[in-house]
Amino acid sequence: MNTPTEPTTLRAWLLAETPTSRRQARAASWYQGWLTLRSNPLTMIGLIILVFIIVCAILAPVLATHDPFAQNLGERLKPPGFDGHIFGTDSLGRDIYSRLLYGARISIYIVLLVAMVAPLLGLIIGTVAGYAGGWADVVLMRITDIFLAFPRLVLALAFVAALGAGIENAVLAISLTAWPPYARIARAETLTIRNSDFIAAIRLQGAGPMRIVTRHIWPLCISSLVIRVTLDMAGIILTAAGLGFLGLGAQPPSPEWGAMISEGRKYLLDYWWVATIPGLAIFAISLAFNLLGDGMRDVLDPKGGQ
Repeated sequence: MNTPTEPTTLRAWLLAETPTSRRQARAASWYQGWLTLRSNPLTMIGLIILVFIIVCAILAPVLATHDPFAQNLGERLKPPGFDGHIFGTDSLGRDIYSRLLYGARISIYIVLLVAMVAPLLGLIIGTVAGYAGGWADVVLMRITDIFLAFPRLVLALAFVAALGAGIENAVLAISLTAWPPYARIARAETLTIRNSDFIAAIRLQGAGPMRIVTRHIWPLCISSLVIRVTLDMAGIILTAAGLGFLGLGAQPPSPEWGAMISEGRKYLLDYWWVATIPGLAIFAISLAFNLLGDGMRDVLDPKGGQ
């Protein structure tokens, strides 16, 4: 039998030197990757922090002690304590702890949308440029160079200024500025793969360019893109927070972390917690993604991680 029937044999089945089925080989590959990931203490710290933040965001309605939008001027700028406001209150008397929980939802929402749009756009452009070559490659790569010539935040500011403020427009602006590195990676991978013997064999079997790119080249580019996505998460969060800080991201009264820092900067010297605590939240999630990204690089690209 190819599938283990007892828990005690599961590890041996996953670590078998000679897999007897495709499913066993795939499961063994995932398990080996998990073992490599688990052996890195810093990566596990990042994973634990990230899982903790995601769980807090999902359970925000349960964990929040106050309405994140409710104002109470009688309790404005209260310091952190155990009198009902763990992280204190802001200038409008809103509970910072509750706003942090709901703000995590906004940050994760932005990250997930950008992570779905930017790599896909870059993958399509990069593989088309690498496989087609010729004028298509020249045109697409010169467009990519134009986008890479501008700092990401400056370009995102330009797009948001043209599209208008708001979360959706901020996501679109960040996505439009984040795809060029993915296109470069996908093009480099495609140039390496397209002249391989197995691609020539597939072409001789009658497969068209679309099938070759989507069924045989894309899967080989995914691991490199996943590494880049994980390492880019911190930059995406910082860009989103920067747009929120400038008032071009999530609009008040949304509890977006960048906007919370912007509101609290005027009270930084006397009421440090208003801006510092959201800043620590941004630091924590950015650090978690960076630590996890380093571990993912070791798993998916062992040679590059050495």
